[in-house]
Amino acid sequence: MKIDKKIIKELSNYLDEFNLTEIEYTEKDTKIKVSKNNVSINNQNIPNKQNNISQPNKDSTEIKSNSGKKITSPIIGTAYHAPEPGGKKFVEIGKNVKKGDTVMIVEAMKTMNHVPSTYDGIVKEVCVKDGQAVEFGQTIIILE
Repeated sequence: MKIDKKIIKELSNYLDEFNLTEIEYTEKDTKIKVSKNNVSINNQNIPNKQNNISQPNKDSTEIKSNSGKKITSPIIGTAYHAPEPGGKKFVEIGKNVKKGDTVMIVEAMKTMNHVPSTYDGIVKEVCVKDGQAVEFGQTIIILE
């Protein structure tokens, strides 16, 4: 796979231009994610924590090939990996799931919506973190 440095440079420029910490670009089976890490520098002579200086660190770039069967979020909301905090996760990488099995919960307007698998397969990647906001149509799980 050839990496298009022009796209990465353009995405990095957008981070500065729009004061973003992270941006993601997806085209076909390629996903490019560019993010800025913030480092907090504490002035040790002043005990007041409000005097921390936050400055951007180097950009990090992540490129993944997302081949496989994608399960997407049916609604906008907050994704949860388990039915309750500290509970057993619905899926983990390497787990075999069948069509119709609950793979995640997406909470919207205080309603817990179970997201069923639309395919049979083995979990290759969990694309969202527990408690992360998701958009309609966003890939949340990739199956082999």
